[in-house]
Amino acid sequence: MAVVSWLLGAPALAHADFVDGLAAFDGGDYATSFEEWVPLAQRGDIEAQVALAGLYMAGQGVRANVAEALRWYRAAAEQGDPVAQLNMGDFYDRGIGVARDPVAAYVWFALAAESGRAWPATRRDALNARMNPDQRAEARQRLKAWRAAH
Repeated sequence: MAVVSWLLGAPALAHADFVDGLAAFDGGDYATSFEEWVPLAQRGDIEAQVALAGLYMAGQGVRANVAEALRWYRAAAEQGDPVAQLNMGDFYDRGIGVARDPVAAYVWFALAAESGRAWPATRRDALNARMNPDQRAEARQRLKAWRAAH
């Protein structure tokens, strides 16, 4: 019985930790935000993964580290978070921490656009206009494969 009540309380505790981290962030205490969000991100919490990636990108509470930001954005993007997917598209479009890859960028922008948000759709469409026919075909194939796997 204690295990069941602990399991039922776990999401509430995780949310409380995220909120604690958010309060620290809002107060400018980025180191505390980092400490609150790392365990959550490691357990797969999407909000914490995105927030942690942002800390790494900005160097808030932790030394700036594009590779770590990319790692946490990718983890959240793979779980379907549109903000993380948009950021992944941006990383590939601009070559931030990865080789520039318009096909990968297109896939991430397209996935983020499925959330109904205008910004990733705008980015996807602008990128599509710059791509050649072979890149467009490859992007459609990768997007189809991604959807089939998820």
